[in-house]
Amino acid sequence: MGPITLFDKSFLQSLSVDEGVWFDKFFMPVVCPVFYVETLADLAKEASKAGPAEAIVRRIADKFPELGGSPCGFHGDICLNDLLGFHTPMDGRIPRAGGRPVKTGMVFEQTPEEEAFGRWRDGMFHVIERIAATHWRKQLANLDLAAVAKEFRSLGIDGKRCRTLEEARDLAWAVVRGSDRIMDRLALAAVFLQIPQQHHARIVEAWKREGRQPLIRFAPYAAYVLCVEIFFQVALAAGLIATERPSNRTDIAYLFYLPFSHVVRFVR
Repeated sequence: MGPITLFDKSFLQSLSVDEGVWFDKFFMPVVCPVFYVETLADLAKEASKAGPAEAIVRRIADKFPELGGSPCGFHGDICLNDLLGFHTPMDGRIPRAGGRPVKTGMVFEQTPEEEAFGRWRDGMFHVIERIAATHWRKQLANLDLAAVAKEFRSLGIDGKRCRTLEEARDLAWAVVRGSDRIMDRLALAAVFLQIPQQHHARIVEAWKREGRQPLIRFAPYAAYVLCVEIFFQVALAAGLIATERPSNRTDIAYLFYLPFSHVVRFVR
């Protein structure tokens, strides 16, 4: 089995069915939730020159890696656990949800998403999946920009002054690596990561319990995701990333899963 490989929907669509088989054989694909979101969203589209939505999704399902691929947990859940003190290694291993301990290790049942791809190959599409096609895409883009602007101001961040993507990246890293005003940085993480209010006190307790460390050391994965989010919002505010292309938000979300892979395969 080859290197752990992160891929997007466009890459899988670019392959023939035979190439999809070889991809599955020689690599260990990371099947991240954003891939499911993108594929489900296709069910909500109108018919095009490529055919009806069901036919497009069925072709994607025909190439879906079954042998070596492993579904990755949702980044929001991993971030919340990280902030609560349950840290996930960022060393290329794929964090998978729903494990059941046995004497010799862990057993993972087939996820609902994996079961769905099996049905889609047979042309079976449930009504609930069509509803999710719209709901999941909205959830991914559901960020309170007013709250983000407020937390930015509290930390003295002015993204509009950035002139290059490199400056936007450096600004994002400076925010998550800062060792002062940690509570403000935790508040910014709570806004960006959409952490429910009922968890805020527990996060502060975990931070105190682990020595009141800077965010990058206390919750490395949450800090990484926050860095990606800040970079994206600052780049948008500075006009460095186009706002006219809605798929940019989905594309950037794939970066949340880079710490769990060795190779990236995207097509744009």
